[in-house]
Amino acid sequence: MIPLVLVHGFMGGSAQWDAQIEGLSSSDQIIAFDLPGFGKNNHLPAINTISGFSEWVISELRKIGVQRYNLLGHSMGGMIVQEIARREQNNIEHLLLYGTGAIGVLPGRFETIDQSKARVQQDGAKKTARRIAATWFLEREAAIGFEACASFAEQATPDVITAGLDAMQAWTGEDFLSQIRTKTIVICGDGDRTNAWDQTHLLWTSVPKAKLAVVPGCAHAVHAEKASLLNLLIFDFLSV
Repeated sequence: MIPLVLVHGFMGGSAQWDAQIEGLSSSDQIIAFDLPGFGKNNHLPAINTISGFSEWVISELRKIGVQRYNLLGHSMGGMIVQEIARREQNNIEHLLLYGTGAIGVLPGRFETIDQSKARVQQDGAKKTARRIAATWFLEREAAIGFEACASFAEQATPDVITAGLDAMQAWTGEDFLSQIRTKTIVICGDGDRTNAWDQTHLLWTSVPKAKLAVVPGCAHAVHAEKASLLNLLIFDFLSV
């Protein structure tokens, strides 16, 4: 069985995938990492480059003996998995780019990365984490999944938040997209405030033969807002 590797995004963690692990584990082996500085690995030193995160994930896969796998990345995690694919796409059976883009400065985001950096210093880590986490949901703080999502976002320290923002801001994968030969699907919510439609469209039209799934009535956290629908999309794509 080829495992499905899940890579969370900025201020996320492996806990965000509980609904996917529960819904998909009967048909697939699921591997969900906590990136350094986040979730259960918030004690590890922060990494401030997308390539550094990708090298860490590859190293962890090798430690547990995984050579061939399916790969899903969300948001910043979607940038990380693009970088992983750059290094070893021959080992990847299916690539799922979810709520992400190929330009790390996040054009069209609800605020610029520089504004987020300034507000970390002004407001502190916890307030910043809750404020940004609210933008991931269509109904913001009123969303059912918001509190759970905000709770692990709050674990990130100011240094980790700044490092993650630096990593995204300095990265672009646009020039590599045409070289991706792995079976690929691009998934987004129709109300995503983090990655504008231009970013989704760029992935869809630049990756050869990429599929597209736009989930209605969701923002940036489809895994929490419409978990069952996301699971169906993942299961269907992995069956191809």
